Amino acid sequence: MAETADQGPAPTVIVDEVDIVYRVHGAGATAGRGAATAALGRILRRGQERGVRTVHAVRNVSFTARKGEAIGLIGTNGSGKSTLLKAVAGLLPVERGRIFTDGQPSLLGVNAALMNDLTGERNVHLGGLAMGMSREQIKQRYDDIVDFSGVNEKGDFITLPMRTYSSGMAARLRFSIGSAKDHDVLLIDEALATGDRSFQKRSEARIRELRERAGTVFLVSHNNKSIRDTCDRVLWLERGELRMDGPTGEVLKEYERFTGGGKG
Repeated sequence: MAETADQGPAPTVIVDEVDIVYRVHGAGATAGRGAATAALGRILRRGQERGVRTVHAVRNVSFTARKGEAIGLIGTNGSGKSTLLKAVAGLLPVERGRIFTDGQPSLLGVNAALMNDLTGERNVHLGGLAMGMSREQIKQRYDDIVDFSGVNEKGDFITLPMRTYSSGMAARLRFSIGSAKDHDVLLIDEALATGDRSFQKRSEARIRELRERAGTVFLVSHNNKSIRDTCDRVLWLERGELRMDGPTGEVLKEYERFTGGGKG
């Protein structure tokens, strides 16, 4: 699975024949757990014994990611994209196979968790500390984080509790905090789906900067235009299996033929 150094930039993530399995307990165990989990649960509903259902979320997936790559993850709902990101981040165990990472993967929105009862300003500081930034680094980047998020465009919202924010404002601040630090491996799940086109363009530009300064960026998105504008390589997952891995244009062409449109 490993490749030699003369084949290109150093590997940052190696996923080697990975299976990820959920064991869902109870007949109604998928209720209220999100559309993706519910969809995965339906895959193997037939033939399972009552009380415990095995959901094979990711099946025999292998790939190598390298320093400087921006890799899009696409696939229809329930295909295993977010599950795979969580496993790379170390948040889910694998049933079979191995995942190797060079450096610390950061899943956007986890390391920079936001607390509703605290102000946006306090969340910027706590989120930065959670990612390993020093207080001095946070102070230096604070204005850029707030300006990039745009939460103050219609008032001094950064001084208000997070519970007063719309979901879009909170997501923009989360992305701004998470992308303020250079990461070895940055995992982004649908962050570009929030906000207007102006914010999406700023986010895409920020991802390109992170690629140049740091390691590898993974982006899960149903917006094929964001994938095209941001990523040079795409992994297409379908029903937990890696259906295609290649240059963005080639993979999206096949995916759009499969889905019959510009979005998954």
